[in-house]
Amino acid sequence: MVKKEEKIEDTKEGQEIKKALSLSIREGASASVMTGTGNSFITPFALSIGANNFQIGFLSSFVGLVGPLTQLYNSRAIEKYSRKKVVMLTVLLQALLWIPIIVLGMAYYFGFFVDYLPWLLILFYSVHIGIGAIAGPVWFSWMGDLVPEKFRGDYFSKRNKIVTTVSVIMMLIAGFFLDFFRTNGSVLIGFSILFSIAMLARIYSVFIFRKQYCPKLELPKDYYFSFREFVARALTNNFGKFVFFMGFFYFAVSIASPFFAVYMLKELEFNYLWFTIITLSSSVFSIIAMTFWGKFSDKYGNRLVLVISSVLISFVPIFWLFSSSKLYIIFVPQLVGGLAWGGFNLAAFNFIYDSVTPPKRALCSIYNNVFVGMGIFVGAMAGGAVARYTSFNLFGSSLIFLFLISAFARLIVSVSFLKFVKEVRVIDKPPMLIRDVRFTGLMENGLHRARDAMMHLETPEKRIKKNFKRVEKIFVKNEE
Repeated sequence: MVKKEEKIEDTKEGQEIKKALSLSIREGASASVMTGTGNSFITPFALSIGANNFQIGFLSSFVGLVGPLTQLYNSRAIEKYSRKKVVMLTVLLQALLWIPIIVLGMAYYFGFFVDYLPWLLILFYSVHIGIGAIAGPVWFSWMGDLVPEKFRGDYFSKRNKIVTTVSVIMMLIAGFFLDFFRTNGSVLIGFSILFSIAMLARIYSVFIFRKQYCPKLELPKDYYFSFREFVARALTNNFGKFVFFMGFFYFAVSIASPFFAVYMLKELEFNYLWFTIITLSSSVFSIIAMTFWGKFSDKYGNRLVLVISSVLISFVPIFWLFSSSKLYIIFVPQLVGGLAWGGFNLAAFNFIYDSVTPPKRALCSIYNNVFVGMGIFVGAMAGGAVARYTSFNLFGSSLIFLFLISAFARLIVSVSFLKFVKEVRVIDKPPMLIRDVRFTGLMENGLHRARDAMMHLETPEKRIKKNFKRVEKIFVKNEE
């Protein structure tokens, strides 16, 4: 792997880019402090102020939809304002929106408007996510102009590893912190302190963005195309097929994903410390695999990583069925999930870079996010409805039934959609794979072809031709 310094020219702009890439890692670490002390604990916070299963599902689903819709509404912001200005303003507003969420915890503590607080949390947290989401595609476009194509996998795997490590450390500290306040009967005060830290960390991101170099973006007149136009042409191009896969896959994932926290906290009755350890264990395993996935995707392409990781992700909910042991959960479902999601997120992120020209990156990222958001919304709403309104229990839990549904849905989507998505980069063929193997390990003409090739036997086509010739000879003899 060629080092970064050898790929960026040693000019004034090259020096600015190197500095910007270093600052981006620092900013990512700052953002992960917000994630580790704030976003990661929003479901436990919702439960602590009286949210039920349906409201938990709605929280996840509505938040998943409002972000992409906000992006869609503001999709042409970069025509009027610089990318740096858009990112700085929206990140600042996102940070300040932790204030009303903190107030909700105080209101519950003093007994004010208790019945309405879960719905107010959904409202304020959705606005928090929606405003922050505006920055996402703009930042994506910004970073695409900074990171050279040939080492995107290497750079983002390094960045993600550092960012995730910080998030894991902060989640672990926050878990100890919450458990201490819970044992003293003042867990809501603990949440308020953590959310305050999250706000300050996000404000620090604004100062980092201010120092970061941002190349000027040149937009051709014909760069823009509407969401309706994108949908109309989606199934006729490779990127459109990828976006459809992402939307349906996140639908399948979100049937169960909001309820793993509910399952651990309510049904298994884990304390906040064990909840935190189990939750962050997945991130730890993701960190371990990040370097491997980065180099693997650079060499063999992002599609293959999507194939492998999506299949592994499909089996994760099934692994939750077999034991409620804390160590089992950490070293089986969380281990597999962490390794798989690390590869999936990296590959999906880089696939967009590879598939889209620079002027259209922000726009195409938004349209991808809209499909993902709709998938999350519909999936989480469906899961919430099943959890609340059905009495079907499996192994003593209605949530286990949701996990099974999600697992089969994930596998069906992976099998059905990824075979139509093609790799867009020139890549090496993995030496461990047979050339004709497709997505699920099946061959174009079945396993017979591989067996026959290895044994130097006739292919199925040749055997069929021989059989027809034999039949013809029999008919000729009978006629004579």
